[in-house]
Amino acid sequence: MAGPKALVGGALYHIYNKGVDGRQLFCKERNYVYFLRLYARHVSEIAMTYAYCLLPNHFHLLVGIRPGHGRRPSQAFSNLFNAYAKAFNQAQGRSGNLFEHPSRRREIHSDEYAMQVVLYIHRNPERHGVARDFRHWPHSSYPTLVANGDTRLEREEILSWFGGRDSFVKAHLGYRRGLLESETVSLHSERDRT
Repeated sequence: MAGPKALVGGALYHIYNKGVDGRQLFCKERNYVYFLRLYARHVSEIAMTYAYCLLPNHFHLLVGIRPGHGRRPSQAFSNLFNAYAKAFNQAQGRSGNLFEHPSRRREIHSDEYAMQVVLYIHRNPERHGVARDFRHWPHSSYPTLVANGDTRLEREEILSWFGGRDSFVKAHLGYRRGLLESETVSLHSERDRT
């Protein structure tokens, strides 16, 4: 069986994964911080980050692969996941796979769908019951995207997709009121893998 296709420069992807057997990926605050530090080290050079959300047992990323890196983007993500799993396993006194393998991904082909994925990613903490209000989940890109401080996120571009900050916030608040079942199914039924 052939392995997954390499991530393509110039393409936008929703990349997501969860712990093997639903196990936790992030047990302590420092785990979230360390994952993002490794993400910056391994992925920032090859990808632009639009949105993310880290939850105790899974994560979501919306990234644009920078052109001109060949197969290197796929290797960069592999290096991230391997480095995090090694450190996490050592800290937890465990061995074996941490993440399901391979990670899942979906290439995004339209601006409208990209916007839906952003809303879905940011709403995930409420959906999974880890936060009463997604806006207050600290391990998501949402607070950074609505703030004014420095960031490595593609803030201006993503806000422009929604028509500005106010529209970005309104879209998120409107999306909170109800996610169409078909959108839920399409996001969870994808079997593309990295």
